[in-house]
Amino acid sequence: MSPTNLPTKPVHGHVTFLGAGPGDPGLLTLRAVEALANADVLVAEHDVLDVVRVHARQGVAVLNTDPDTSPVPYPGTGTPQLTVVDGASTTVGDPASRDAANLVMTAARGGKRVVRAVSGDPGLDTYAAEEMLACVAAGVPFEVVPGIAAAVGVPAYAGVPLRDAQGADVRFVDARTASNRCWTEVGASDGTVVVSATLDSVAAAAGELVASGRKPDTPMSVTIAGTTTRQRTWSATLGTIAQTLKQAKVLPSPDGGRPVIAVVGERSAAAQRDQLSWFESKPLFGWKVLVPRTKEQAASLSDQLRSYGAVPYEVPTIAVEPPRTPQQMERAVKGLVTGRYEWIAFTSVNAVKAVREKFEEYGLDARAFAGIKVAAVGEQTANALVAFGVKPDLVPSGEQSAAGLLEDWPPYDPVFDPIDRVFLPRADIATETLVAGLIELGWEVDDVTAYRTVRASPPPADTREAIKGGGFDAVLFTSSSTVRNLVGIAGKPHNVTVIACIGPATAKTAEEHGLRVDVMAPEPSVHKLAEALAEFGLRRRAAALDAGDPVTRPSERRPGSRRRRTT
Repeated sequence: MSPTNLPTKPVHGHVTFLGAGPGDPGLLTLRAVEALANADVLVAEHDVLDVVRVHARQGVAVLNTDPDTSPVPYPGTGTPQLTVVDGASTTVGDPASRDAANLVMTAARGGKRVVRAVSGDPGLDTYAAEEMLACVAAGVPFEVVPGIAAAVGVPAYAGVPLRDAQGADVRFVDARTASNRCWTEVGASDGTVVVSATLDSVAAAAGELVASGRKPDTPMSVTIAGTTTRQRTWSATLGTIAQTLKQAKVLPSPDGGRPVIAVVGERSAAAQRDQLSWFESKPLFGWKVLVPRTKEQAASLSDQLRSYGAVPYEVPTIAVEPPRTPQQMERAVKGLVTGRYEWIAFTSVNAVKAVREKFEEYGLDARAFAGIKVAAVGEQTANALVAFGVKPDLVPSGEQSAAGLLEDWPPYDPVFDPIDRVFLPRADIATETLVAGLIELGWEVDDVTAYRTVRASPPPADTREAIKGGGFDAVLFTSSSTVRNLVGIAGKPHNVTVIACIGPATAKTAEEHGLRVDVMAPEPSVHKLAEALAEFGLRRRAAALDAGDPVTRPSERRPGSRRRRTT
């Protein structure tokens, strides 16, 4: 039995009430991820689904309980259909009914493993207890996976510890349901108060605390969109918070109903937030960074950008297609098996993929590389080989490029090398640097077109508009072709967008297209490029603070952007 203690195929169904936390997907617990991987049906509101669905297994039925969500009819049957993640769907009940308890029970009675995900922690959710009681009444087993409550997680991300060394009392108040008696009790105490409110009610909550005995100069912090890259925190006092929010142009506003977490108290460290604000002070916090690569190619780069607080958007600028004449590739793969080559050199993840697909076509696997030395141009290509079951014999010790690979490549030695030939599967537009260098070292090279690169289809209209209109804060160009292709399929980035290039050749191409290059990697590595962008963001932030100016993103400099700062 698995660690979940659940049968593989429950006869009577099972429900997991799961806390999705305050918004950051990284705050899901290990137990939550495990439960999501086992779920047949996932029930949640839209915002919560965005957090949890990435961990759901392929083919899970996903039901959005938002009242304005319409069911999708199953093609050809008229039967209501659930929203689906990556696979065949499962019809569970009638999605026209958005009552979560009924949807959960219908799925559970059908023998399904149901995950009912809620924001924050199930113990603090208004309706979770009622749904648990419904399970008890129906004899459906359930479990609870706790999550991080917004009232605890958001202050931590805002840099506002709730207790000090003296251990002050902490009170939690929901301003939307608090009674006069509740305000009187917390007003009379000297502990820290954590208030769950909305943007249009937080000033009134501050007034209630003052009326109940708290001093107007008591420190107060207010955070919206906590734990996400849209997070924003204001520090003020009970007496000044209304004016602070007004000056920040967040009140009155159409989104005044957005939830906020406010922390009040002399001993809550709200006054020290400038030193403790670790999240919002990340070098690229909230920056929308365009990465002109596919999700598969950009995975580690996007993770690195997220660690700097950025929001990466992958937009592929090239598409990979098979070679027009596959015979050359077929002969080379057969030669690989029959001992024609001493080395095979991979210069991209796409080359690994092309060879792997050809292997699968012939019923081969990684064992076919036995006795052949394998080279990889860099870390990402090496990782793709390891995933294939092949450990590279040679990866550049310095620059991760064709030139770096040649620096470490041994010259041909007829005494130690029984075969003098190298198989080089590459793109149709690859440069001749590696071929020429290998020949100079005494090797014969079979330079084979393993795949073709063509310009990708244009991205969606809203993405193109964001690129041209300054909606992105930065764009990373990893080659000259990414510059040409992005401009070709989406248009030229706005002049407020920070342009970061991987090297001089790419920077020259960007300038030829009328772009101002702001950042250049110290060496040709995508990770060094992201690091250089983070250093640029850090310097920009420090300059704003030194000048006493607000810290803003580059996209906020374009005309009309400031009135949309809270969106």
